[in-house]
Amino acid sequence: MREGEPAGPVLLYDGDCGFCSRSVRFLEEHNLMGYRATPWQRVPDGELTVAFERLQSEVVLVRPGLPVVGGADALAASVRASDSRLRFTGRLLALPGFRAVAHAVYRQVARNRYRLPGGSAACRIG
Repeated sequence: MREGEPAGPVLLYDGDCGFCSRSVRFLEEHNLMGYRATPWQRVPDGELTVAFERLQSEVVLVRPGLPVVGGADALAASVRASDSRLRFTGRLLALPGFRAVAHAVYRQVARNRYRLPGGSAACRIG
């Protein structure tokens, strides 16, 4: 997505949001990030393949040749692709009942991320 970097799967998140940045760091530190994570603000405009409105409201996973997935599905896919022994939780979150709960929790967290640790007014979703 950046010049000189190999094309491949990338998880795009809001780099202006402290909560989002802290969450990605947590996943990386605990070996739960199966894909490269990059703030969408660092991707040149011409290379963004996802609508700006979507990038502001949810994390998205862009994988060459596959549909873009967002929110809880993007995080679950990244955890599934990790080397962690906890990657089974990514598979669990893909099951119908768990997936519905994960989506509901993700929506609540996303709406209230400005209130969570590391959050600020920049984290508020319009």
